Amino acid sequence: MSDYVSGNPTGHGVIGEYESYIIDQNWAGYTAEDHGTWNILYNRQQEILKGRACDEFLSNMDRLKISDKEIPDFKKLSETLKALTGWEVVAVPGLIPDLAFFQLLAERKFPAGNFIRRRDQLDYIQEPDVFHDLFGHVPLLADPVFADYLEAYGKGGLRAHEFGAIKNLARLYWYTVEFGLMRTPKGLRIYGAGILSSPGESVFCLDDASPNRIDFNLKRVMQTSYRVDDYQPTYFIIDSFQQLFDETYQDFEKLYGELAAEKLEHAADAVLPTDSVQHRGTGEYAKRRKVS
Repeated sequence: MSDYVSGNPTGHGVIGEYESYIIDQNWAGYTAEDHGTWNILYNRQQEILKGRACDEFLSNMDRLKISDKEIPDFKKLSETLKALTGWEVVAVPGLIPDLAFFQLLAERKFPAGNFIRRRDQLDYIQEPDVFHDLFGHVPLLADPVFADYLEAYGKGGLRAHEFGAIKNLARLYWYTVEFGLMRTPKGLRIYGAGILSSPGESVFCLDDASPNRIDFNLKRVMQTSYRVDDYQPTYFIIDSFQQLFDETYQDFEKLYGELAAEKLEHAADAVLPTDSVQHRGTGEYAKRRKVS
């Protein structure tokens, strides 16, 4: 539930070439306890995500041979992934600056943390680790349309930097890649990695009456703040990865101009008259948190 875009949605920070952030995964350095932690996290989520995760996520987990046995080796995993969609996984020590992140995505390189959380962090970790990045993100990189979307997002990030609009683009990533829901013939399903790797939010986002569930609207999303320290009060719903790609595969220069002129900042729990609302949340979760 931290800012998985880069830990820095405002775009400030040191800018450098992405190569300086890539490190060796050091797979041989993982301990038996590390692999055991992966096993615990993997099996817990696999059980919770039955009937909750989108079909693309579940099928690609099998295609990539990601299992509970051990933390995946990035090099071996990348061989399979490259053959499917041209993507590869590269190790980074943690959160990296915006431009480096965008550059990597633009070249179909997904940056993944090479460390795994401690046993006392099973339910929550502030910085994305190898479980969040590998389990949550990588399976969908084997989907051709989603893979194209993420590459386009990376290229769009480089463009956003020119217009000072990284904050707006970070919101798009947050509400799709990290915390997106998809409408399917079987009902709402999860595709956002921040949810897929969280046991509590996997249930909350679909079953709880508290959050809003609203149809995706590009401009609306880019004007909406989000929570980095708790469950989201609002989730946006797409109909398919193709819809997501089609609606975002454009030059955002005009849109960035409109956003700058309007200067609208919608609260994370806001419901607007123009929204296509599938469920208006009760907000009970947030109320309980305030009381406690």
